[in-house]
Amino acid sequence: MIAARPGFAQQLVPANGVKINAVMGGAGPPILLLHGWPETWWEWHHVMPLLAEHFSVVAIDLRGAGFSDCPQAGYDKATMARDAHAVMAALGHARYAVCGHDIGGMVALAQAALHREAVTHLAVLDVPLPGWSQWEATTARLWHFGFHASRDLPERLLHGREQDYLTAFMAERFYDHSRFDPADVEIYARAMALPGRTRGGMEWYRTLDADHAAALAYKEQPLEMPVLGLGGDQRFGAQMVPMLEEFATKVTGGPIARCSHYVADERPDELAAALIAFLNAE
Repeated sequence: MIAARPGFAQQLVPANGVKINAVMGGAGPPILLLHGWPETWWEWHHVMPLLAEHFSVVAIDLRGAGFSDCPQAGYDKATMARDAHAVMAALGHARYAVCGHDIGGMVALAQAALHREAVTHLAVLDVPLPGWSQWEATTARLWHFGFHASRDLPERLLHGREQDYLTAFMAERFYDHSRFDPADVEIYARAMALPGRTRGGMEWYRTLDADHAAALAYKEQPLEMPVLGLGGDQRFGAQMVPMLEEFATKVTGGPIARCSHYVADERPDELAAALIAFLNAE
């Protein structure tokens, strides 16, 4: 396993029929962090120590990524949300906040909709959400959605080329390249090269049609917990609040300046401050 940050412990947690890798530290009200593609829990390594001064922080590898299990099925976001909820229950957190980025944001939305009694706050970072009225029009412009959803092709093309692909993919989605750390990309590439992980990550995209249909149903009962939508001003930042207002009644947030997709990498201090203020607001 990747060594955890100082002050954090790491363990495999049985949850929803799989084992999920969880990294935990800090003290206070619990917050769960859900990463996006192609990252792992390491996406949050700059943010976690800042949050741990105020909260009990749990960051996990989603099923199919990092050191969590990679089963043949269960990559729809509702099942992945049940994984994440089961981790929090196993760790003794009956009520908790959840923050998700990219694919993790899709999982976080499903988690808030399916486990309303448990999720106290929802934060979603820089991602078009299934169920959004602009979902089809937006994802049609994102070339990698179709490529990643293609059956078997990405696995065949990317085998042995994980670091080349991720370096190019992630660099395209950074605004502040002084924050682009090749050592982090190497961590993600090594994780992706583990058996089954390339396929696991691609399965997240292969379920998106079903995820869209499921998320349309979430709108029938709008979320009532506080919701925060943030994103890079060079990516989805301007759309986050109006998008989430289609699902929830109490939404705040907006764009983060001089930032693109990887908010936790480019602007960790601003992100942590926004999350702390959001979770501490009355």
